[in-house]
Amino acid sequence: MNPSQKIDEQIASLADWRGELMTQIRELVNNTAPELSEDFKWGVGVWTLQGKVVCAFSAFKDHVKFNFFKGAFLTDQAPLFNGGLESKEHRSLNYFAGDTLKKDQVASVIVAALAYAKNN
Repeated sequence: MNPSQKIDEQIASLADWRGELMTQIRELVNNTAPELSEDFKWGVGVWTLQGKVVCAFSAFKDHVKFNFFKGAFLTDQAPLFNGGLESKEHRSLNYFAGDTLKKDQVASVIVAALAYAKNN
């Protein structure tokens, strides 16, 4: 099974709002940064650039985490990051039931993460 099929399974295993949100996040990443490759590591969907993990998503009991592995180095102008704020490198967007994916703002973070991965 290839990584994209594993992500399909990851999402399909969630029959609630988490699966719907992860589908939206996946589409947003793939449409915003087609240079990134879907992969599957640590039991979750990730996106990589030349082998470097840029971002990942995972579902928890009460939230979905969209993690940026070098998020601490990105300008968060919105600000959107609400998780991992104490980490030296990671930052995340944690979504709970009823939260809305602010696609334009999140797309700008994806673009910044891609640019950072290209240059570092």
